[in-house]
Amino acid sequence: MKPKKIKISRHDKSFSNPYDKTHLKYAICVSGSAMAEVCSANAKNEVTELGRQIALNHAFLITGATTGMPNYAAQGCKEAGGISIGISPAASEKDHVRRYQLPTEYYDLIMYTGFGYSGRNLLLTRMADAIISVCGRIGTLNEFTIAFEDKKPIGVLEDTGGLVNEFRELVDKGYRGPGKIAYDKDPAVLVKKVLKMIEKEKIKKKK
Repeated sequence: MKPKKIKISRHDKSFSNPYDKTHLKYAICVSGSAMAEVCSANAKNEVTELGRQIALNHAFLITGATTGMPNYAAQGCKEAGGISIGISPAASEKDHVRRYQLPTEYYDLIMYTGFGYSGRNLLLTRMADAIISVCGRIGTLNEFTIAFEDKKPIGVLEDTGGLVNEFRELVDKGYRGPGKIAYDKDPAVLVKKVLKMIEKEKIKKKK
């Protein structure tokens, strides 16, 4: 007997494509200070957990490929089996490591922009569906305001120190409305809030 030929349509939903990565459909940027010493005592653990929660919720992480808070998020993401992408201010890996003295350990891919910190910040926020701000300084504020102007969903991990503790007041004093901002002290809860905001944005784009 000749074996029966089996036809598989590409439209057949029962066919499993091993290269289908559609479960990684949202990109979340974690923006925070490269200097951990300016942050609260619990910030490292909270931000590491934030990275884990991003991975566990099937999103992928984008950071500025720097030390401190972004690197803790990348560590948490990779420990949970997630995908971590870095956007570097440097022009090459050599420049990234030697000149800027930035890490490479917890990244699946690093994009070398050569645009310095300010140019990197713009690309970083534009590539993400949402950003989550954690303990930060002026650079974190810069990324926050870019995302705010772009009307992107923003999460703020409160009580992690630095300028993020002032973000509520800064938004109130900015007289530009509340923006699309979720605040929370719990990384798991905050990621869920941010994902809901992203989902609303995606639904609007489909209509």
